[in-house]
Amino acid sequence: MLKRLIAPIAIVSALLGLTSASVVHAQAAYPSKAIRLIVPFPPGGGTDILSRLIANKLTEANQWTVVPDNRAGAGGTIGIAEAVKAAPTGYDMVMGQKDNLVVGPWLYGNLPWDPTKDLVPVAHVAYTPVVIATAANSKFKTLADVVAAAKAAPDTITYGSPGNGTTIHLAGHLFEKAAKVDIRHVPYKGSNPALMDALAGNVDLLVSSVPSAIAQIKGGKLRALAVTSATRSTSLPDVPTVAELGYKDFDVSTWYGLFMPAGTPANVVALVNTKVNDLLNNAEVKAAIHAQGAEPQAMKPEQLGALLKADYTKWKAIVQASGAKVE
Repeated sequence: MLKRLIAPIAIVSALLGLTSASVVHAQAAYPSKAIRLIVPFPPGGGTDILSRLIANKLTEANQWTVVPDNRAGAGGTIGIAEAVKAAPTGYDMVMGQKDNLVVGPWLYGNLPWDPTKDLVPVAHVAYTPVVIATAANSKFKTLADVVAAAKAAPDTITYGSPGNGTTIHLAGHLFEKAAKVDIRHVPYKGSNPALMDALAGNVDLLVSSVPSAIAQIKGGKLRALAVTSATRSTSLPDVPTVAELGYKDFDVSTWYGLFMPAGTPANVVALVNTKVNDLLNNAEVKAAIHAQGAEPQAMKPEQLGALLKADYTKWKAIVQASGAKVE
């Protein structure tokens, strides 16, 4: 009887050994095909610029194939929805930020996903202030000029943003409240269309992420009036903060991070986090991110998750106070 049992046990053990070996091999082989990086905004904006930089550098440094896929619309929430419904295999990730993960859920009342439950934080990439700018030939030389004109003629000065309910739109709204002025918001479908209209003089001001506007600022086509962060931007050291100009404690910035669908294997998340953090500690990559107007910042997945949850709670009140809503 004992001999008859030994053979089946041996076979099962051998099969388990093969299965374990296969699992280890599959894990070691990741990635065995192209990884899609969903970009929730159109080409040319700050999210797109940073996404393509990270995709290219991950590809170069690791012999991976990381392919950006622009899925724009609805303040970046369409791209997030695309990521949420993807299979949790590690071959789909999304560049998320405050606009679509923190502001969007409170702005759109019917989103079928929760960023704190339906996505796995993978790697923080960078943060950036918002910049308030105007065309180089504009009559507005300083932020004080804008405030004076807005008080003299309420609701006649216009500012373009990448869209309703984005962090950038709400930065403009918060500035209106701080300065006690009424400036008309003109939403666009992404940063680049807003930028083009600001350069053409079709809107008086551009409220934008620094990465989206820095090339035109450095090129002398846009005049930066202020940045909205607590401290000056490394990329625009001569541009004052809104707080410096008399609006105490004004501080609005946005961040960018990579996320994958909930259920993605932990070893895959850990590997991608390590590879992204390696890039963010590389002098060449750091310089490239600074050149785009952003500040690189590495984090562990749990740190990015804590940041998401804290901002998710904080910005609920800001969105509700603004009255912004998209049906």
